[in-house]
Amino acid sequence: MPLFLNRRQLLAGAGASAAILTVGARAAGLGTEPLFTLGVASGEPLPNGMVIWTRLAPAPLQGDGGMTAKTVPVRWEVAADEHFTRLAASGTAQALPAWGHSVHVEVSGLQPARPYWYRFIANGETSPTGRTRTAPAPGAAVERLRLCFGSCQKYEAGYYAAWRHVVAEDPDLILFLGDYIYEGAPNPKEGVRLHKNPEPKDLAGYRVRYATYKMDPLLQAAHQIAPWAVTWDDHEVANDYADALDENNSDPATFLRRRAAAYQAYYEHLPLSAAMRPRGADARIYRTLDWGRLAQFQIIDDRQYRGARACQPPGLIEAHKPYASLVAPCPDLNDPNRTMLGDVQDRWLMDRLGDSKAQWNILAQQTLMHEQTRLDPATPDAPPKVPADNWSGYPAARDHIFRRWAEAKTSNPLALGGDIHAFAAADLPHPDRPDGPPVASEFVGGSITSLFHDASYKATAKANGLAFAENEVRGYGRVDITPKGAEIAFRGLADARREDSAISDLARFSVEAGRPGLHIDG
Repeated sequence: MPLFLNRRQLLAGAGASAAILTVGARAAGLGTEPLFTLGVASGEPLPNGMVIWTRLAPAPLQGDGGMTAKTVPVRWEVAADEHFTRLAASGTAQALPAWGHSVHVEVSGLQPARPYWYRFIANGETSPTGRTRTAPAPGAAVERLRLCFGSCQKYEAGYYAAWRHVVAEDPDLILFLGDYIYEGAPNPKEGVRLHKNPEPKDLAGYRVRYATYKMDPLLQAAHQIAPWAVTWDDHEVANDYADALDENNSDPATFLRRRAAAYQAYYEHLPLSAAMRPRGADARIYRTLDWGRLAQFQIIDDRQYRGARACQPPGLIEAHKPYASLVAPCPDLNDPNRTMLGDVQDRWLMDRLGDSKAQWNILAQQTLMHEQTRLDPATPDAPPKVPADNWSGYPAARDHIFRRWAEAKTSNPLALGGDIHAFAAADLPHPDRPDGPPVASEFVGGSITSLFHDASYKATAKANGLAFAENEVRGYGRVDITPKGAEIAFRGLADARREDSAISDLARFSVEAGRPGLHIDG
């Protein structure tokens, strides 16, 4: 049961706690610089709680955040009102230097399907207040869920006007589908601002890169408005990596040391549960998130376990040469043993698609699932090629999911994606009955800022069978789900290079419950 205190008890307790924490923080060698420079966040909502997060960093652009190598006590509070007059849960967490003085509190004992407010106190300083929400009770009827989903927020390519508009949408949940940071060296080409450090390859470097992003006030505001559920793609580590190989087919042992540093920094900067804490270069981040009886999200990881890339020229790995990103189809492409998710995660997903009792099943994944081909700029007169780095490069693994949706009669499946820096909407066909009814519909929600200039994209996308494609506009997706149907809007910025950019609907779609297939509404 939540514990509710009156205002006098709360103020007295808070004052005593603040005094104790100030003494503890001073013992840890903290000065007077602001500690909560990276804001606060919440995520992983459950019916009885969620994860709340912060990281102490008085000098966020230093590899250690400006902290000493000492543990710091941090008080946390969760309240039933924004003024913290009704405290629902509280405690003290330890910000450990080994984890960058990040704080991940798995709050429990709360009531389902309602908002809460949270904050942290350390060294006499109080953090910004965040608003979060618990999920509905298991099996509970839910009238509506509003979520916003986005990906690909390259700091240099634009400002975060998209997040300002997400805050205005007042979502129950925010999904982020990969490329929270970009790892490249500072590059002024088409940039409106620059990364603050060289390309990171160790933990200190990745910490500085995350701090660069998380200091942005519009991104902080989006984290403070609603709980997030996140997955990663490639740029959280290195461009187009696959398991233990980077895009240059570098030495795997060296790359795995880099991956371990990147995975730790990812955990240190996002509201993730202890179950997702990395162990070296390994971290299990695939999981489900339930929203009463209305929806289940199957959140997957298509980077860490994927198999070898298809149709590659011989000798590239042995010579440590860059992989071929666009390939002509070859017999290897359709090898049924080639995996995108790895055997263990694949079995887990097949089980979840079979045992879900939710009315809607949302596959939260990183990229475009629909068949895709692209013109190779090096050979523009040649037939289109297959991208080796997304689901089109792993068609048997993709079709395995499509068949499972059909054979398990998974209720109302939808796929949400990112990665391609473009908006896309499509119906997903049954692999064995391509001219029959679709098994699901797919929506890729553009990019928050990241660019994709390709004059052939729209024409090629239409030839591939996409219902909608747009690659020159930045933005995000909004989804409203009820038991009767889902309404999806692609929200496009007028100019992602401006913090005050206006926004409008690029396209609107609907999917009727029990009747697979998208409808274009505008």
